[in-house]
Amino acid sequence: MSKDPAGPLPPPTGPTPAVEGRVGAGSTPRASWGPASSRTVTWYDPMATARQGLRLSGLEFLEAIRRGDLAPPPIASLLGFTIEEIGVGRVVFACVPDESVYNPIGVVHGGLVCTLADTVIGCALQTTLPLGSTYTSIDLSVSYLRPVSLGSVLHATGTVTKPGRRVGFASAEIVDATGRPVATATGSCLVMDAGAAPPV
Repeated sequence: MSKDPAGPLPPPTGPTPAVEGRVGAGSTPRASWGPASSRTVTWYDPMATARQGLRLSGLEFLEAIRRGDLAPPPIASLLGFTIEEIGVGRVVFACVPDESVYNPIGVVHGGLVCTLADTVIGCALQTTLPLGSTYTSIDLSVSYLRPVSLGSVLHATGTVTKPGRRVGFASAEIVDATGRPVATATGSCLVMDAGAAPPV
């Protein structure tokens, strides 16, 4: 995606050389595909947000993003994640998937659900971290319970199951608009001194 405020780059003209190993690479659009769709993604400097986060506790940092005092991370803009609730050891995010995240079999790609689970697990743990601490994911185990389709409003709850000074554990439950679970997940995160994290 281009950061050009004028909008995304226009589609290339003429046939594109095929690139082996890439899905759909080199394909020239055909009338049988139907009308083209597009979406524009706008984001802001993630490093500016990360630097501000070093001055706040984990809970304060997420609250600042929710209030709009800090820009949301680009991944949230790309996938449409919003924060609904924040508390110590618990967060709730929402997401309304569109067709841009569909897979070839006509449902939302499991990667979006997995990313949403990873997000609420990490953010739930982040709410327990004091000023000067940060984290990174160690592992994630996701169980998919039912498919997600267009128009499904997803609500993902992340809950810390065991905080820790070195490693923290949390779980996620993702439900649709009717409250039916579509996925559950468990994960762990490494807790680090912010000074030991990659520079921002």
